[in-house]
Amino acid sequence: MRNIFSAALLGSAMTLAFANQAIASEPLEVTLHKDPWCGCCTAYADYLDENGFKTTRIDHQDMSPVKRKLGTHKAASCHTVEIDGYVVEGHVPVAAINKMLKERPDIRGIALPGMPLNSPGMGPEKPGSLEVLSLDKDGNVIGLYQRL
Repeated sequence: MRNIFSAALLGSAMTLAFANQAIASEPLEVTLHKDPWCGCCTAYADYLDENGFKTTRIDHQDMSPVKRKLGTHKAASCHTVEIDGYVVEGHVPVAAINKMLKERPDIRGIALPGMPLNSPGMGPEKPGSLEVLSLDKDGNVIGLYQRL
């Protein structure tokens, strides 16, 4: 009887392990808000897709209301991403996004203001040159999140 119970328990644990692995391998869905005519926004969305995300792209003729609603207008760039309860403003490297998603800090999100030429979607990255900022729950810049 004990062996049957142990075998059943082991089988259940293995099933859960495989199910969790299958779920973990599914791409995380993100929503990217952008101007319909912005090529760098499209390049950034492609970058996210190439790095394991599933990106839904939503075009807006005016991004200002979107940025105010999502709380990124104080560190604005050209596009805004909603991802797993956070916001990502601008051409933020995936390394910073993955760090945020793993660590789950108590912030609104992260931002790379402006459109740095050496950021994803804007050209070749130059290590150590990008300063990703943290945004508090009200969208205020509260400091450096990560230098990449």
